[in-house]
Amino acid sequence: MTAFNIKDYLTLVSRPSRYIGGEINSIKKNLSNVKLKFGLAFPDVYEIGMSHLGMQILYQTLNSRDDIACERVFSPWIDMERLLRDKGLPLATLESGIPVGKLDVLGFSIQYELSYTNILNILNLGNIPLYSKDRDETHPVIIGGGPIAFNPEPIADFFDAFVLGDGEEVILEIAGVVMEWKSSKGKREGLLKRLAQIEGVYVPCFFDVEYNADGTIKAIAPLVKGYEAVNKRIVADINTLPLPVKPVVPFPQIVHDHLTVEINRGCTRGCRFCQAGMIYRPNRERSPENIIKIVEQALKNTGHDEVSFLSLSSGDYSCIEDVFINFMDRFADKKIAVSLPSLRVGTLKPQLVEEIKRVRKTGFTMAPEAGSERLRNVINKGIEENALIETAKNIFNMGWRAIKLYFMIGLPTENQDDVRQIVELSARVQDAGRGHGFRPTVNVSVSGFVPKPHTPYQWEPQIKLEECLERQAFLRKELKRRKLDFKWHDAKMSFLEGVFARGDRRLSKVIRAAFEAGCRFDSWSDQFRFDVWQKAFKDTGVEPEFYTYRRRDRNEVFPWEHLNTRIDREFLYKEYEKSVNTENTPDCKVEKCSVCGICDHEVIKNVNFYEESESQRVNESFLSPSGGGRGRKIEPSPSTPFIPRQRGTVKSQRVIDSASEIPQSAIRNPQFKIRLSFSKTGEMKYLGHLELVTLFSRAIRRAEIPVAYSAGFHPLPKFTFSPPLSVGIESMAEEMGLELFAYMKAGEIQERLNRTLPSGIRILEAAELPSGIKLKLPFVSDTISEESYLVFLKNGCLPASLNRSRLQELIDTFLGKSEIIILKQRQEKGTNINIRPLVKDISLKDDAAVQMTLNKGVNGSVKPYEVAAHLLGISVNDSKLFSILKIKGESKTV
Repeated sequence: MTAFNIKDYLTLVSRPSRYIGGEINSIKKNLSNVKLKFGLAFPDVYEIGMSHLGMQILYQTLNSRDDIACERVFSPWIDMERLLRDKGLPLATLESGIPVGKLDVLGFSIQYELSYTNILNILNLGNIPLYSKDRDETHPVIIGGGPIAFNPEPIADFFDAFVLGDGEEVILEIAGVVMEWKSSKGKREGLLKRLAQIEGVYVPCFFDVEYNADGTIKAIAPLVKGYEAVNKRIVADINTLPLPVKPVVPFPQIVHDHLTVEINRGCTRGCRFCQAGMIYRPNRERSPENIIKIVEQALKNTGHDEVSFLSLSSGDYSCIEDVFINFMDRFADKKIAVSLPSLRVGTLKPQLVEEIKRVRKTGFTMAPEAGSERLRNVINKGIEENALIETAKNIFNMGWRAIKLYFMIGLPTENQDDVRQIVELSARVQDAGRGHGFRPTVNVSVSGFVPKPHTPYQWEPQIKLEECLERQAFLRKELKRRKLDFKWHDAKMSFLEGVFARGDRRLSKVIRAAFEAGCRFDSWSDQFRFDVWQKAFKDTGVEPEFYTYRRRDRNEVFPWEHLNTRIDREFLYKEYEKSVNTENTPDCKVEKCSVCGICDHEVIKNVNFYEESESQRVNESFLSPSGGGRGRKIEPSPSTPFIPRQRGTVKSQRVIDSASEIPQSAIRNPQFKIRLSFSKTGEMKYLGHLELVTLFSRAIRRAEIPVAYSAGFHPLPKFTFSPPLSVGIESMAEEMGLELFAYMKAGEIQERLNRTLPSGIRILEAAELPSGIKLKLPFVSDTISEESYLVFLKNGCLPASLNRSRLQELIDTFLGKSEIIILKQRQEKGTNINIRPLVKDISLKDDAAVQMTLNKGVNGSVKPYEVAAHLLGISVNDSKLFSILKIKGESKTV
């Protein structure tokens, strides 16, 4: 077994905090006490994967079982992959460092077709055979889930099983079957047969695919009797599921860096281009009481300052006003903001906008999808242009300066006039914001339409690459002329996405060829290599245009024919015909059933909370602005009745620690200031400065410290930190100051924070500051201009001849010089600087440790590892591997 620990090398990679684990609410179990080691893998970087709510839910679900250890795995970035391969180390889980090849189950959450090469990379880095047929009982069971599971055929050969539909219940059933199989020491084929008996589980090797001479599919033949098709798994009522109230709190800033609460699952609007709207039916709302319960508990457990109410169309949630108003009444005084990421035009009412801006203005995105009203009717979007403009006016009138518009090009029946209407509609939205004393910003985002399985457009050809590029060029020119900001999705990426979206098993050899040719992170523009993919198609004899530009016959057998979303194929084709004829299909949640096939109207049905009975309805005057009401009061208990709630019933308390004796100086000074000294050790040394600031912001919230906030539309907590510490350096001498709006004893603050801070961050000292001092570091004096470090030199980069006397000789030579020029690298540029004036002293502490005192001057600064590199004649990368500790004042001999 190698003696290398990859965490000792994290100073050599970008964003090392991706790889350390140990976050608040992460779970590390004693592996000797569990029966199953389950890895949850996301085939992209940490910041993307941790933004996905499904990962958080399944992590909590699996770890709720004492006999299961669920740990996370993410795709390593390019530099980390290179480091793993250079050191001969396998990819391992975050929590316990289990090599992925030693897990019992490795489950992938697959959200996007362009993550396929990352899946193969994770398997390869874990020393797991790529193909299911090549694995035996010693290898983990490889499972996939997410929207891609509804046509996983391009990657079917790499997986043992897939989960179709809702995962909260089925994942525990899978875990139970694997544990029983392990204890029985059975054969792998027997396990796969057991998994196939679970509703919602698809085992690809139990189906054989036959092809016609023209390349289309002749038949999909089941190989196991009674296993002819796989039905989607449905949780009939999401309110029966355990509440996800302890999400992991990331150290790095992630894409969706807030508390996400699912308020609704599914959508019945029937947009014909939208796969999610079809595969996640029926519409199931979470009760208002459960939403508030999740919010209250999860905020206490995380310390987030923003909550996002997640749904395919948040404005369609039947109790949205009540939930929103109750949320703001409870949390606005605590400076917790709220956002609605998917608001449909027409559901955004002025009252909701007023509530949102009570704390701070979160962003507004509207998705017309198509530029012309004709084309919006074709796709059943049903947004009238005047309603969209009126919504934009309301947003600008209430103080917002920017709106984002999302469109697609290449939709069925689209013509050049439809494309031109994108420009015209965007310009009208911009005009709606004029006259407010500022120039309104309209960001126009456009992507190419990709037909997806299980939608009415699964028969449609995709727009050709050349035509997509032409339309993008037209929009770029015309939107620039109107001074509208334009962002577009890479048309080549859309083309590749289209190939895999409706692809079959013959594409697996293309994916493997691209992976072996070096393709990784294909959804990242700076990593996408279309030329390599083109060569992979050519070398494997596969024509990608067969999957994108071809119109399918009505009765063609699709690669996903045996995977049943419970939406009738005939319903989808009728929707396709209605699309061609520009016919509307109403929302079955509010109008008659559209007979899509999903509901049995007994167990599986739409679940709405605002239409139960007249006795539960709220008087209309109570909900309207003119009525002066504030919506229903929602308590986090299902038995609590709805009662009116008036603005102002929630008051913040000036004195938080009522038991504390407040000194007279504090009474005279309404602003209370505290100085904290803290340590940053262990793996916390890999946090960057902004990550440290965020960590403390959330810890202060969890500890319920009454920190003061700045004024304005974006209030920020009033605290400040000592200058940033270089990533990879530990410290016993960090400081921060914070301002309180209510008095709390310094010792109480220290105790509360230490209870909630992660391992490696500890408050060493807390002190009240005199009333007149500014909240600025350093607190005592602005004359402090030096810092001391201990550098421990033990690592494999030093020659054996480097003994104590030689070290002293090198130190004397260094200090005896008046000028020492080094090349200081900053990103891609380098600057020559004289570091000698920046080094006050270097002293030998023992055979393998030196103490450095560095000056902080106006002429620049130098890092201790840069000094060590020059002192010892080694590279900066080698010196970064030293253990370095920042200390306070003089240090005694080690």
